[in-house]
Amino acid sequence: MPATSALRRAFAVMAALPLLTLAACGYGSQAKDDDTAKAVAGAEKVDGLDSVRIGYFGNLTHGTALVGNQKGFFQKELGGTEARYAVFNAGPSQIEALNSGSLDIGFIGPSPAVNGYTKSDGKNLRIVGGSASGGVKLVVNPDKVTSLKDVRGKRIATPQLGNTQDVAFLNWVAEQGWKVDAQSGKGDVTVVRSDNKVTPDAFRSGSVDGAWVPEPTASKLVAEGGKVLLDEAALWPDGKFVITNIVVRQEFLKEHPKAVEAVLKASAETNKWINAHPDEAKAAANAQLETDSGKALPADVLDPAWKSIRFTDDPLAATLDAQAEHAVEAGLLEQPDLTGIYDLTLLNKVLKAAGEPAVDDAGLGAE
Repeated sequence: MPATSALRRAFAVMAALPLLTLAACGYGSQAKDDDTAKAVAGAEKVDGLDSVRIGYFGNLTHGTALVGNQKGFFQKELGGTEARYAVFNAGPSQIEALNSGSLDIGFIGPSPAVNGYTKSDGKNLRIVGGSASGGVKLVVNPDKVTSLKDVRGKRIATPQLGNTQDVAFLNWVAEQGWKVDAQSGKGDVTVVRSDNKVTPDAFRSGSVDGAWVPEPTASKLVAEGGKVLLDEAALWPDGKFVITNIVVRQEFLKEHPKAVEAVLKASAETNKWINAHPDEAKAAANAQLETDSGKALPADVLDPAWKSIRFTDDPLAATLDAQAEHAVEAGLLEQPDLTGIYDLTLLNKVLKAAGEPAVDDAGLGAE
């Protein structure tokens, strides 16, 4: 579908939303400081830093951060430097926090990472590691939609204009040969941009017929009687596509590489522990969600959601490049130059020390 200046302006506005004030808040809120982690008494500070500020979302697709916080993996590696956490609900606010210097490292989806990189002309962030793949599904009302072709003419929710799932759904719609105006969401399918917090209510009321959403929202819809019509993993080679990356401020990476390396080592150790102890890891992630939001996920949502997410150190760079191209084709993004968006030097150093193979930047690495 042809790009328009109006679409690009809308996407630019979304990508530049201001960071809201850090404050105590619940699941899906804007951001929250977590002061529960404390530096290890008597331990040496990494790079002489008093603290490293780490951001993530209250989503299971950010399970590495949830478990790493809950089980103390990050604090262990940072030693005498305090791991401080901020919980976000949207990519633009986390990118703004990175750009403003109020956040050092963040777990974030591919679309906000691309937006943050391109809007700053490649000056403000780097992707330094992977975290998770998968965990995105098209869930529908089985009374209204019984096959993929039945999606035509229906109202399908996505989390936000231009976000990772919105772009994926628009791309899938285009592959079916259907037409949708990306900005208005109107066309052969009506795309309803709906916050993940309210999508289950919209589904229950019948105001949407389905949703293309990440976990745990997808499993919440299933618990409301929905049916998984398509797992996005089925659309990607080997069923792998990036859903969460680790990004860092370029200035912080340059000035404090040992701190970044410590966080990456902790992330790799967390992922290894998650994959070796899936049930314990699931419980730890849910416990951190409860700490952050005051509410844990019920088993009928937590269990299927957790199974659909794959935790990996590989940032799956080729799939991020493809996702960016999908956004361009939808008219939501100018053709980006992503050369330099990755710097996997420290991650591959960590992986080599652990006896693991190196990961690839798909030709998009910094010089």
